[in-house]
Amino acid sequence: MGQTLALIHTSPTLTPMFGALCAKLMPETRIFHMVDESLIADTIREGHLRRVTMRRLLAMIESAEKAGADAVMVTCSSIGEAVVLGQKLFDIPVIRVDEAMAEEAVRMGRRIGVMATLRTTLEPTIALLREKAVEAGVEIDIVDSLCDGAFEAVLAGDTATHDRILADALRNDMKNVDVVILAQASMARVVKAMPKDTLAAPVLSSPELAVKSARAILARLNGNEAMLVASIGAEARR
Repeated sequence: MGQTLALIHTSPTLTPMFGALCAKLMPETRIFHMVDESLIADTIREGHLRRVTMRRLLAMIESAEKAGADAVMVTCSSIGEAVVLGQKLFDIPVIRVDEAMAEEAVRMGRRIGVMATLRTTLEPTIALLREKAVEAGVEIDIVDSLCDGAFEAVLAGDTATHDRILADALRNDMKNVDVVILAQASMARVVKAMPKDTLAAPVLSSPELAVKSARAILARLNGNEAMLVASIGAEARR
């Protein structure tokens, strides 16, 4: 039987992106989406991740497990602290969307730029980077940029203003860094629209790296490491 991955989102706008990535990178895996916008709304309103919000996310993870998920990915970086709890409490893998990105950034450089449109996302992303640096035994410097006004613009349906603020920050705030990471999955499309010669450093976003990490985790669960290596090799040759 095939495996199943559950994706928990705090915005319905992320379901098409992650659905397309899963179809492309792990087409043999069944997926289903769970969405609760109030998780991020509460975190933004309170300015931090509350315990009640953590418990509600854990209940969603439990529901996904009962529905037959072999692994769960939480696609919101702002509630990463609750995902860490889930990793300790559940028998199935619980994947933090920005973990693979943070690990890759630490491998790529020592001066790391971090961009976000919300402080509730910026702070846990920086904390995760520092944690991964300690695990890797390296020291890092972090240059952060909070893109004021971008989140409010996208809430108002003004994606053009959101994308312009992010593009300006990428060009102006992210100079003299080895690598840039985008703290929110929703920011990924902005980089694709920018000419590569306008970027001073490589830019990492979480969605594709997270889905590749989920693919590897599920392959290990199923004892299919050899098939995974062959798949990655074929992907690299395309």
